[in-house]
Amino acid sequence: MTGPIPTPMQRMRYVLGATLPPSMSEWVVRDLTGPGAARRYLLRFMVPVLPVLCLFLLVPGPLWMGLAMMALLYIPLIYFTIALMYVYRRARLVKHGLDPALADAGERQRAAAERAAYELRHGRG
Repeated sequence: MTGPIPTPMQRMRYVLGATLPPSMSEWVVRDLTGPGAARRYLLRFMVPVLPVLCLFLLVPGPLWMGLAMMALLYIPLIYFTIALMYVYRRARLVKHGLDPALADAGERQRAAAERAAYELRHGRG
């Protein structure tokens, strides 16, 4: 990877929603669309919520009740976090002044490669 990378303070602000300087656009694109982007996105949303949800374990009663209350909030959070991943990526790219089409560039390249392979296999290439 070429270009500057954010300092720890810049990275923390970026995770919390701030924009980075235009000189770090390449890093932003790699963070939002590169290898491991989905994993980073999910970790950024799912891990910070866990300590708050653990407060349900302090509710008097059996352990399963606290765990059930946690699950009632955490399972929909997982579902909606995954469902909105594409929307989030596009919004972050736009916020940094980048082309939102970069969010699905990998899928488009894979589809084009699959189509080319299909056409080659079936004599259309």
